[in-house]
Amino acid sequence: MDFNENEFFRNMTLRICGSLDLETAMRRSFDFLGNFMPLDMMSLHFYDEAIGAMRTTIRISRLGNTTHDVITPLDDEGRAVFAEAGIPNVRIIQKPESDPVVKKIIPFLNLPKPLSALVMRLVIEGRRIGSLLLTAEGPDRYSWKHAHLFSSLNEPFAIAISNALAYAEVIRLKDMIYDDNKYLRKELMGLTGEEIIGADLGLRSVMDGIRKVAPLESPVLLLGETGVGKSVLAGAIHRLSARNKGPFITVSSGAIPETLIDSELFGHEKGAFTGAVEQKRGRFERANGGTIFLDEIGELPLPDQVRMLRVIQEKVIERVGGSKLIPVDIRIIAATHRNLDEMVSSGKFRQDLFFRINVFPIYIPPLRERKEDIPSLVFYFMEKKAKELKLPVLPELADGAKTRLLKYDWPGNVRELENVIEHEMILNRKGPLTFNNLSGDEGRKVASISDLSVKPITFDEMSVHHVTRVLREAKGKVEGANGAAEMLGVNPSTLRSRMKKLGIQYGRKYRN
Repeated sequence: MDFNENEFFRNMTLRICGSLDLETAMRRSFDFLGNFMPLDMMSLHFYDEAIGAMRTTIRISRLGNTTHDVITPLDDEGRAVFAEAGIPNVRIIQKPESDPVVKKIIPFLNLPKPLSALVMRLVIEGRRIGSLLLTAEGPDRYSWKHAHLFSSLNEPFAIAISNALAYAEVIRLKDMIYDDNKYLRKELMGLTGEEIIGADLGLRSVMDGIRKVAPLESPVLLLGETGVGKSVLAGAIHRLSARNKGPFITVSSGAIPETLIDSELFGHEKGAFTGAVEQKRGRFERANGGTIFLDEIGELPLPDQVRMLRVIQEKVIERVGGSKLIPVDIRIIAATHRNLDEMVSSGKFRQDLFFRINVFPIYIPPLRERKEDIPSLVFYFMEKKAKELKLPVLPELADGAKTRLLKYDWPGNVRELENVIEHEMILNRKGPLTFNNLSGDEGRKVASISDLSVKPITFDEMSVHHVTRVLREAKGKVEGANGAAEMLGVNPSTLRSRMKKLGIQYGRKYRN
């Protein structure tokens, strides 16, 4: 039967353009094309100007599919070949070891020697989009007849690959938007409905400072004890700023394991390390166009403080395993309960980073210094917890309960107050709420520890006692609603790590 070139072109076009999945289209084309010319491997390549190297996107061989993102460095001669004008052509390469581009590909793709090659420059509307490489084992395997046949496929290949890449980019952006929305919904769950209780009373001076600095781009440093509400105030600064339409991303510096800090903050490229099965954007990249809140920045290890400083100074990041500098437009809000001045003096915190974040410090007083806010906070948390616990009626306060709440010093601040109210409402769902245990021997009154007429206990011993008591209340449950982590106001992974260090067991022993 005579060979019909039009029929060949029609069949190949159907296979090339029959799927938006690039690998599927390439495999179908490979299987059909192999009937008309020598063919052991077909690969698609693009030139990455940013790094001056060639990227092999897909490689199809007779032994099976291999999808690549292999980077092949090029010298000046190789880069010049890719920089040539967008004119469609096919080159027969009988001696690949002397070709400025193919000779570089051979070791990276483990191609056999000797071999023959056909290279087609893919051009659409005068714009070069890449190159398609065919190889066959052995010398002098390709003729001008093969080159002519292959060149007739330039347009359908160029169109199909251009469409497939555009489709892949749409899917990537769609997944990125979905990922961002999912992440931001999770972040906003902790912010929605958070009121600034005490804005006109104990926090009046704090709110005055926030209103002054929020519209600006200046970094803000929130200072105060654990549990005073630094994250709520950081959210208020974001909402009052010109960036309020952008993302608000929180980084809990002390809750991220040291081995994962770089990946969490700056992201990583696919294959950057074991387990990096796909590209991931870090917190700084997610915060682009908005605000990033660096909570407990004093917990950040020194090596990561150096990288943090670079981001703040230069407004660029570099993903783990990548070489591309990615610009980020962010506003910095940091917070800590530590004395950063002392940490700088002892060499535990970089002075240059401290100067960068300490542009506008705001001190948030502890609850014991603004007890006028307690009645409003109590009512706010009672309403909030009644909804969460699905109580039909808001319980009443017993006689003397308000006095006990006002007399207590609240070492855990607003977070402790919230937990105490929830605990009391669980025990007395119908009321009245008494708060009798505030002055008991349950360990809530920290001052009582120093009054003991026995040998002082260590901080770790005190921690064991307190965490064990909370675990009993939570019946061994560490995370989730009414879990020990929630009662203590810490991240579950942080609590487990602390328990492991202290030798505290958790589980069934506390359930009975």
